[in-house]
Amino acid sequence: MSRTDIISWAYPLALWLHLATVALSVGLFALRGSGVLLGMRWPMRPFSRRLSVFIDVWLLLAGGALWWLLQHHPVHNPWLGAKLVLLVVYIVLGSLALKRARGRGTKALCFLAALACVAFMASVATHRHPLGWWGP
Repeated sequence: MSRTDIISWAYPLALWLHLATVALSVGLFALRGSGVLLGMRWPMRPFSRRLSVFIDVWLLLAGGALWWLLQHHPVHNPWLGAKLVLLVVYIVLGSLALKRARGRGTKALCFLAALACVAFMASVATHRHPLGWWGP
């Protein structure tokens, strides 16, 4: 089986899995973040946290599969490098929003910034340009 044959069936599957897990991951983060801001306990309970990790592992696997299938490199594809940097920023902001930040106001600011980061990350991926929707 040639690389082209593998890509022809694996790419659509990996892309679908990536997009589905992005939606699940961001949706769950939005629900958990809203719950934390409302003072609820369920967002930080083990089930919610484990579900988040489970989804994110599949997201990472799908992203890695796409990376391998398409042979992209962050140095040669600056949009991918920008997306990976934004992912790290999103993870830090999300951690602050859910747990580490002190005070509801700081958590809310980090929560909104994390969601804005995800939106910009999606624009970078869609436009395949490091400036996303601000690109040429």
